[in-house]
Amino acid sequence: MRVLSLGAGVQSSTLLLMTCEGELEVDVAVFADTQWEPAAVYAHLEWLESVSTVRIERVTHGDIRADTVAATRFASLPFYVQQTTGAQGMGRRQCSKEYKIYPIRRWLRDHGATRTNPTTLLFGISLDEHQRMRDSDIRYAIHEYPLVDRRMTRGDCLLWLSMHGYPQPPKSACIGCPYRRNSEWRNLSPAEFADAADFDAAIRHQRGMRGEQFVHRSLTPLLEVDLRNQQDRGQLEMFEEDCVGVCGV
Repeated sequence: MRVLSLGAGVQSSTLLLMTCEGELEVDVAVFADTQWEPAAVYAHLEWLESVSTVRIERVTHGDIRADTVAATRFASLPFYVQQTTGAQGMGRRQCSKEYKIYPIRRWLRDHGATRTNPTTLLFGISLDEHQRMRDSDIRYAIHEYPLVDRRMTRGDCLLWLSMHGYPQPPKSACIGCPYRRNSEWRNLSPAEFADAADFDAAIRHQRGMRGEQFVHRSLTPLLEVDLRNQQDRGQLEMFEEDCVGVCGV
């Protein structure tokens, strides 16, 4: 069985639509839902479901927002941390594994993937992100990277979508993802931004954390951040860390 890990971003959407054009063989696509994506992502996913020639399955580990706010342990999201000692840092990123990778792996096992009958799991990682490629660490799945094999970058994916008359997908990421750039915070709807700001305030002090947590890299409450301080002032958003998980593709 050939299974596409569908993030509903540019790259994985391109792979799914390639199956519609007969350019790629996929048996089923699986979307791991954190239950906290922007409305535009869910709208795009519903459109993909309406045009896809292969079945799209939705799986979930739960509501990442509710789970994080109610956490009795360290949060799985990589928050920016201002420690009581004055030191600054960033928490571990466990969310990609817990809410993206593991639910898809459970689906594979539930649908017959075994060591003697492994599933081929396709990822939408493009050539310009080749450093994100990983060999499978489980025996019941074999990783495949069709875009890298085709020497396609994210820009090539956008060109392919345009040439075939398909819309450009929105960026897939949780509403309160700490890896958002300022431009991406601005692109949230007013309701989504307010939701992210409420979430930011809710995770400031969590049990077991010696310090304060923030969703914005400036270590400032989101409502107080000057989101114009990069692009709006004529500067590029450079030197900002990107997520190296499987979200967004």
